[in-house]
Amino acid sequence: MPTRPSTLRFLAGSAVLPLALVTPAWGQPASAPAPAPEDPATVCAVAGTLRGEHGQQALVNLCASSGGPRLALSAPATCQRAGIRIRYTCRTDGTWTARRAGKPLGTGTLPASLAYPGPGTYDITATVHVRSTPAGVDLQGTVRTTLSLTAPKATASHAIAVDHRMLRRNTTTTLTYTIRRDSDEGDGSARLGLIGEEGSGMRISTADARCINPLVGRYPVKSRLPHSLDCTLTELQPGHPEKVTVQITVGAKCSTVVSKLGYWMPKSQDLYTGGMLAGPTLTCR
Repeated sequence: MPTRPSTLRFLAGSAVLPLALVTPAWGQPASAPAPAPEDPATVCAVAGTLRGEHGQQALVNLCASSGGPRLALSAPATCQRAGIRIRYTCRTDGTWTARRAGKPLGTGTLPASLAYPGPGTYDITATVHVRSTPAGVDLQGTVRTTLSLTAPKATASHAIAVDHRMLRRNTTTTLTYTIRRDSDEGDGSARLGLIGEEGSGMRISTADARCINPLVGRYPVKSRLPHSLDCTLTELQPGHPEKVTVQITVGAKCSTVVSKLGYWMPKSQDLYTGGMLAGPTLTCR
């Protein structure tokens, strides 16, 4: 029987990736599918095979993409039913832990995105849950691999600074955030977000007309998040930073506040040239 190529789509966490599969001819041994073409900044390696008590299998890969300021981690997998050589697409989720040059980088859920530390050898361990209804696969386990990344660390194009890092209970603190664009690429548009802990009772406010507490809920109800602030900046230029002054009120319950900056680095009509930058985290005591 001749081989029959087919094209399926593979769901890894929340990312949909193309995966080319070939059904082997009868009598030929099954082999792992050829990896999809990678962009130069993406590296994948087989991290392990999970096996069920009835012969089910899941071949798990770990992938890292470092084509920008962020490092993206994912765990694509293919599944096989006992006694059948056809490989099915799988859904994977779980947690990851990464080390570089022996030093821990962090841990989180899959798929993941973190600041790219630069080229080097990454030791990645993942505890995954792999499922496929057609293959009858529902497996859990831990896999591990080592990936070597060579993409240079991207030069930071934006930066966030704040003049205070500490909040106090039962106090309103006035802070000034400074947002810079240091690159000649891109434009002056960016969005600054400040987010406290939900349910803490804290409030973030400002008289700056560029900022607003985000609107939530369904129309016509108008409900805003007092612990979050969203600022739209449109005049960022190298050598001309923007400043946003806010007041943060903390009650009897402490709350940290994180800051993030979303920015756009357009190249023609490319949709994937923006980025997210993590800013300072305010602590409380």
